[in-house]
Amino acid sequence: MQYPLPLQPGRLIKRYKRFLADIELDNGHEVTVHCPNTGSMRNCAEPGSRVWVWDSGNAKRKYPMTWELVEVEQRHLACINTARANSLVAEAITAGVIPALAGYAKLRREVPDGEQSRIDFLLQDPHKGQIWVEVKNVTLLERDGWGSFPDAVTTRGARHLRALQQRVEEGDRAVLLFCVAHQGIERVRPADQIDPGYGRLLRQVVAAGVEVLAYRARISQQSILLQDPLPVILD
Repeated sequence: MQYPLPLQPGRLIKRYKRFLADIELDNGHEVTVHCPNTGSMRNCAEPGSRVWVWDSGNAKRKYPMTWELVEVEQRHLACINTARANSLVAEAITAGVIPALAGYAKLRREVPDGEQSRIDFLLQDPHKGQIWVEVKNVTLLERDGWGSFPDAVTTRGARHLRALQQRVEEGDRAVLLFCVAHQGIERVRPADQIDPGYGRLLRQVVAAGVEVLAYRARISQQSILLQDPLPVILD
């Protein structure tokens, strides 16, 4: 995935009200930008961090610029725009990058799960059956290359786990796919210290047959591409 326009570098002044951030661009201008991330952004929103934003050029938008990248610990690029995750996964599935999800004839997005919510993808094939895929974006880097999910308590994430388990009970395959948008993360685990209930439920649904995968994005200031498989540790 290529970014739609060249990204503009700057420094983070602060993130606030969840969806806003003040940035000092390298040209010295201070701007308020849209922050497309509903999570806590733990360890990804330190004031003074190097960041990159893109300008939509749309004068009708209240905040024409969108925050895309941050440099964590002055060395790791991370994409904080969670809206990118599903597009990255769809691109990777179509390109055959994820062997466990390859070879399906049809890909549907945002499919109702019957519980007033939706599952991100449904892959269908007349010979292989169907597989449900829920995507979660991972940007919380802890010590020694560990990436954890979630970065805040998530009742919505728990609901998705139960929906995946129900699909398995009905005879389909179901996959939880961690889209790791952080180059410093080497392995993924549930964030038991943040949301122990989610961690317990994740282990339960995996024991019931839900599959779990993790793939890391290769990130630059020009593009982002989901490509590298990572281990998921549930012990």
